[in-house]
Amino acid sequence: MMMNKLSMIPAGLVAALLSTHAFAADGATTGPHGEKPTPAARFTLTPEEETKIKDGKFTAALVWHEMSEYTNAVNSGAQEEFKRLGVEVVAQTDAGFDAARQKADVETVLAKKPSIILSLPVDPATAGPIYDPALKAGVKLAFVDNSPLGYVQGKDYVTIVSDDLFQMGHKAGVAMAEALGKKGKVGYIFHDADFYVTNQRDQAFKSTIEQDYPDMKITAEAGMADPARAEEIAQAMVTQNPDLDGIYVTWAEPALSVLSTLRSAGNTHTKIITLDLNEPAALDMVKGGAVAALVADEAYNIGVTAARAAAGSLVGKQAEPFLVVDSLAVTKDTVKDGWKKSLNKDVPATIAEAIK
Repeated sequence: MMMNKLSMIPAGLVAALLSTHAFAADGATTGPHGEKPTPAARFTLTPEEETKIKDGKFTAALVWHEMSEYTNAVNSGAQEEFKRLGVEVVAQTDAGFDAARQKADVETVLAKKPSIILSLPVDPATAGPIYDPALKAGVKLAFVDNSPLGYVQGKDYVTIVSDDLFQMGHKAGVAMAEALGKKGKVGYIFHDADFYVTNQRDQAFKSTIEQDYPDMKITAEAGMADPARAEEIAQAMVTQNPDLDGIYVTWAEPALSVLSTLRSAGNTHTKIITLDLNEPAALDMVKGGAVAALVADEAYNIGVTAARAAAGSLVGKQAEPFLVVDSLAVTKDTVKDGWKKSLNKDVPATIAEAIK
């Protein structure tokens, strides 16, 4: 799913989109503007608040940046939570990761006079004018992952909902330790770009290995600025370090290049730990291949939380600035449950068949 987030970013917008808050020194996730995280589970509605929402006959529009497996899971969570709260979803749009199209989508859905808009801005740096008409119309805005530059939480929007990034990286470190018996040489392929999501996840993995597992050493490191170079980076690391016991890869799609490289080299020893669910990587995992674990966020729960917070704001319930969902380490033994918990859907047929 990380590739879905990263591949959305048009060339030239990366610096504008992403924050310099690369990693919190205290070992906690921070938001795109340095916000402190609050666990999503802490945001709850009382029965009285839920009754008020249901009685309000409110409506919502879902204005998405693009539709992907990740967005589909977020969207499903939002749809179901709105239904539970009696909020009618009157529109859903897909901008195809085009800012101009997202602007048109906002204008279109405003004609339906929604009480709420949930969205993920295509380009936060230039998104203010896109959502300004909604603000002027009194629509409550809640965002996934980021917010328009210059917008103030609590005044212009309800909250941002995203992943607990430090937790994901930490769980990847624990998964690596479990795969290697808490000892061995580790390769570390990190995202060499200023992207607050991957920066925090990568650093959390590294700090977990260095601080918690004295018999494990990161003996090879490589930065990956361009995912298209993943195979070249993987080949160099595996060729120069054939004795690695494990390799961490910043997200699942470039991990497939590492997997291919290991297969080509006839390497059946080195284990791979990576982040986000990916069908080919999961298939290798359940077949007993190099992939030992995939750490995923609860994407479905992101949608549930965003919908709940937005609906609550209509009856005076205030949300914290940055709500984060839990993550889970998905292994061969837990892939069915993990897929369901993360995406609220069954594993792909190829994986289900391989498990039999």
